[in-house]
Amino acid sequence: MAHTPHELAEDFPGEHEKIAKLSAESAHFAKLADEYHEVNRAIHRAETDVEPTDDVHMIEMRKTRMRLKDEIAALLRA
Repeated sequence: MAHTPHELAEDFPGEHEKIAKLSAESAHFAKLADEYHEVNRAIHRAETDVEPTDDVHMIEMRKTRMRLKDEIAALLRA
């Protein structure tokens, strides 16, 4: 399988342990992380034409990924 960019561990280098800890301890954080991974993989499949989509849907998926990443970043800083 091809490398999937924008994985949380890559987006937040040095935060792997904190991500794992929050995922285990916080249902809210775990849900955000799962949603992030789901939309990120959907974007990757669309970008690689495994599951092509139109531009409007791609933009919406990218906005969703950005919103989730911002929420995750805020929780990692807290």
